[in-house]
Amino acid sequence: MDMNAYKQRIVFMGTPKFAADILGGLFADGYNIVAVVTQPDKEFGRKKQLKASEVKMKAMELGIPVLTPAKIRKEYAEVLSYEPDLIITSAYGQIIPSEILEYPKYKCINTHGSLLPLYRGGAPIQRSIINGDKQTGITIMYMNEKMDEGDILYQKAIDIDIHDTSADMFNKLSVLALEMLREFLPKLFAGDIDPIKQDNDKATYAYNLEKELEHIDFNDDVLNVYNHIRGLLDNPGAYVYIKDKKYKMEKVFFEYAENTDSSTFKGLENDYLRFDTQNGYIKVYEIKPEGKNSMNAKAFYNGTGRNLVGEKLG
Repeated sequence: MDMNAYKQRIVFMGTPKFAADILGGLFADGYNIVAVVTQPDKEFGRKKQLKASEVKMKAMELGIPVLTPAKIRKEYAEVLSYEPDLIITSAYGQIIPSEILEYPKYKCINTHGSLLPLYRGGAPIQRSIINGDKQTGITIMYMNEKMDEGDILYQKAIDIDIHDTSADMFNKLSVLALEMLREFLPKLFAGDIDPIKQDNDKATYAYNLEKELEHIDFNDDVLNVYNHIRGLLDNPGAYVYIKDKKYKMEKVFFEYAENTDSSTFKGLENDYLRFDTQNGYIKVYEIKPEGKNSMNAKAFYNGTGRNLVGEKLG
């Protein structure tokens, strides 16, 4: 690659681990990342201690200056003071104003976790799993002021395995996104690109996850229930309520079966807890009662679980 590509001034914008992994890879490759922009520290846990984003922690580890504007629409001047030739965004979490979008020589590009125009929005990876999709991917796109509607620059697909949770797919897609950037950036800097307009008629949307979505309804097809659980399993979490108590499911699979007692806790079978659906049951191998540590199925059953057999799932 032309060594001048490594001299281009890049500002990286992102927030979660998905983006931090991409940032680390680009830095290790020798790209000139002059600043990182991420979300402000957030309160975490019962003590409401401030916690930095994964991207901020990675940037500090690498010695890259970090900016954390609360409202980037108003606080963009410091970003432009770094005179970026290119801005790369990845799950940043705020709408970026035109003042930033129009500044860099090579514009602003985004790594989005879907095959656009499918799943525009903030939760494409989780929604694709919840919907039972067999495939997803990464789209590198130009950014504009609309939600994920910019021209497509590069796109690759990846399979979703039946065992994949949202965390699994975040990890797989961050690896794919980094590989794609490594292939694409030399072409971008050389001017060897062919942007493609999105077909808005084929657009679907993956809006941020509502709190209510974390509650799992077991009165449904078993595969739908399983997909719902694994799409939320790692973050923000998938919960079942029994006698008004909240339990987080942490390791699950499913089984088709006849003559089930839909939406009922059936107890312990082998090494899993059985939660019946319309046409099968969910096997829960690890569970976390609210306010307590995670435990395996047998430990939970020997403690609380044996007294909940036959209870309906709220």
